[in-house]
Amino acid sequence: MKMQFEDMLGRVTDFIHSEAKTETVIGNAFKLGEFDCIPVMRVGVGFGTGGGEGDAKKETHGEGAGIGAGMGLEPIGFLVSKKNDIQFVSTKANSGLATAFEKVPDMIEKFMEVKAREKVREPEPSFT
Repeated sequence: MKMQFEDMLGRVTDFIHSEAKTETVIGNAFKLGEFDCIPVMRVGVGFGTGGGEGDAKKETHGEGAGIGAGMGLEPIGFLVSKKNDIQFVSTKANSGLATAFEKVPDMIEKFMEVKAREKVREPEPSFT
């Protein structure tokens, strides 16, 4: 039984090793105009094993083993480069702090517009 289990484990790990590649999910690096794009993915792997043996009342003996594995591949973005500049472009919608930072330029622009309008207005005369 030990040899069968080791053989099964070897086959499963060989399969995962051969399949857990970027090319399997989203393809090879590619060029898009002036940009070089390299896919980035998340890989998750899980294993489960079990085995046992025992004797029955009728003088029989049994044994068995099993192994299972699962693999999840998820594209999460691309490394994009143009000359000496490199950026990560996510495939997911932005949320949380990243979204806030993306909105900062718009907020600054609106703040400056309000300040410019306030400067143009004449102060109200005060009657004290």
